[in-house]
Amino acid sequence: MAKKAKGNRIQVILECTEHKTSGMPGTSRYISTKNRKNTTERLELKKYNPILKKVTVHKEIK
Repeated sequence: MAKKAKGNRIQVILECTEHKTSGMPGTSRYISTKNRKNTTERLELKKYNPILKKVTVHKEIK
């Protein structure tokens, strides 16, 4: 279970954008934190996708 957020730092879920369009089964997701006061827009990071076996762009969902 996720911890309760203290202050401005919150947990976000990052999901692979290329994996959705490829049509392959499964998903590549990561959990990260961000400061919602400094970063108001959705987070985008390059992370490794083990199913596609390459580094892809992961965007914040929800």
